[in-house]
Amino acid sequence: MGEAQAGPIKVLVIDDSNTIRRSAELFLRQAGFEVILAEDGFDALAKISDHHPRVIFVDIMMPRLDGYQTCALIKQNPQLKSTPVIMLSSKDGVFDRARGRLAGSDRYLTKPFTKEGLIQAVQETVNSSQP
Repeated sequence: MGEAQAGPIKVLVIDDSNTIRRSAELFLRQAGFEVILAEDGFDALAKISDHHPRVIFVDIMMPRLDGYQTCALIKQNPQLKSTPVIMLSSKDGVFDRARGRLAGSDRYLTKPFTKEGLIQAVQETVNSSQP
């Protein structure tokens, strides 16, 4: 048997804002996803190797390691590079989107996000990353 994804889809949310983490967790759990939270890139990198999330949300503006750097580190890791990364930003600029793509992100979601927007982003990302 191959790598059958048993159980709920795991989603990692990396954001230094407790409010954003909590609302993302609430929305995603209500939709039946398993949620892992990290408050910065360093915290996230440890959790990614432990939990192997299917989708990663990462905030751009974070202390220590910003979203672009975190995304680039994820994408440089051979075990992780196929994991979709969705950038979260309070700015919806062309420059931010382009920079996110350069770092290897798969999507871009503007904050504040809605429950529908968050869930749709996960579902579309998971569906498009199926082998």
